[in-house]
Amino acid sequence: MADTGASRERATQLASEGRLEEALAEYQGVAKAAPDDADVRQKVAELNEWLGRQADAATAYEASALAWAKAGQPLRAVAACVALARLGALPAARTRTARVLAERFALAPGAAAPAVAAGTMAPVPEAEAPGALPIFSHLEREAFIALLEALEVRAFFPGQSIVDEGAQGASMFALVEGRADVLRTFEGGERKSVGTVMPGDFFGELALVTEGPRLATVVATERAVLLELTRARMEAVAARYPAVAGVVEAFYRRRMVENLLRSNPLLSKLSPEQKAAISRDFQLRTVSASEALLTQGQPGDAFYVVLRGRFTPWLEQPFGRRVALADLREGDVFGEISLLLDKPVSATVRADVAGVVLRLERTAFEKHLLSQPGLKGMLMRMGTERLQRTAQALASGRVLHEGDLRV
Repeated sequence: MADTGASRERATQLASEGRLEEALAEYQGVAKAAPDDADVRQKVAELNEWLGRQADAATAYEASALAWAKAGQPLRAVAACVALARLGALPAARTRTARVLAERFALAPGAAAPAVAAGTMAPVPEAEAPGALPIFSHLEREAFIALLEALEVRAFFPGQSIVDEGAQGASMFALVEGRADVLRTFEGGERKSVGTVMPGDFFGELALVTEGPRLATVVATERAVLLELTRARMEAVAARYPAVAGVVEAFYRRRMVENLLRSNPLLSKLSPEQKAAISRDFQLRTVSASEALLTQGQPGDAFYVVLRGRFTPWLEQPFGRRVALADLREGDVFGEISLLLDKPVSATVRADVAGVVLRLERTAFEKHLLSQPGLKGMLMRMGTERLQRTAQALASGRVLHEGDLRV
């Protein structure tokens, strides 16, 4: 083992000096001594590709894919398999490798995939089991292979933007290796880091479900290798395998709820057990432009969280006068006042454009939130403050500034 370790170090040093032939020879020696070492297999494949030896690189990537699968690293295995197409590997080799991965990570024959139709109100699904591959592990083998073949491998250098805030999104990414920062622009134009993308993380899945601008910029902080799935390719696969659309939406719903529970100041205070319980009761709903989710004077039926789109609360006054309040955007919540006080809805909330919301029905809201003393007190304070501001708006007729009022 000591000799193997020394050989690894020599290979790394040689590669850093640009002595690729010598580095390749060292790595090949390590691969003979440790045939199941997936990382070494990957290095052999990459060096052969850099040296222009496509046939040897394809053979090495196939060995790498199988080694990563054996090591329980499905994302790395898929990335190595996808590389075979880039290198012009024979279809037989690509199919052979893809089938091995499908046998290892796809649904077992006879297992039931999640029965979820796009745009339905189905509950948010549980997280994947350890070692599973998000989205793919909920597909049967033929659909798994078809979606795998739709992926592309992308590489970025430090400082390069992978996606840009405000640009139209049309694909989802999975980080295979490297690291990236997630940056968002706040009020006043200041841009801050809000998180880090690590190997195994997925991002951008919103673009597979709805059209719209990117909500953040993602910049590589070190050399990054990613898998990309475009909406167009996903839809082409879903046309052949309808289960794909439902599985993608189930993944999206779960990710949106996880993000909400992590970032929302109110819900983030729940314990892990409470978060797991409430996540099962959140439902996803697509909303048409001009659709009203709440109607002033009617009983409130649910607590809502905006995921995509823009919604305007309207105060209906006598003689047909209407006052528009601050619009609601991504991350905003509404509907809690009528649930808290058991009163009719205080304002009509209508979609300005087509959007997506998370919905928590009244019974689930009462069970998960009103049963927690600390959370109930916080919600009551929020509700009282908002009702006071609503009364001020009715008296003055002025439109409130964004952020001053949530329904």
